[in-house]
Amino acid sequence: MKFSGITARRTATGLCAGLLGGLAAAAIAAPTASAAPDCSADNVAGTVSSVTGSARSYLAAHPGANQAVTAAMGQPRPAAEASLRGYFTANPHEYYDLRGILAPIGDVQSQCNVTVLPPDLASAYSTFMAG
Repeated sequence: MKFSGITARRTATGLCAGLLGGLAAAAIAAPTASAAPDCSADNVAGTVSSVTGSARSYLAAHPGANQAVTAAMGQPRPAAEASLRGYFTANPHEYYDLRGILAPIGDVQSQCNVTVLPPDLASAYSTFMAG
């Protein structure tokens, strides 16, 4: 197989561009992939505060979910779990919305190896996130 001068230059240019593009992507991705999470007390507290605020706003905009959560807070644990499971099974979109809102708490707990919720809330959080 013969390569003309133009074909050889195009091939070499394409290979160089691909190689440089790959190296550039690796150089950009490498710091992000190896960056340690910010586990400072301020960042952890900020995450919890942000998540709490977002959850409150969501519940304020979704009266059915707000009513279910409010009622569950006054119930014994097994009744609360059953009540919330019933509501969110009937309203899966709201369940997945809240699960997404609450996810950063679990992320910060696992990344920073900390517990940010008191034991009773931590247990309820784990049950809710597990589905």
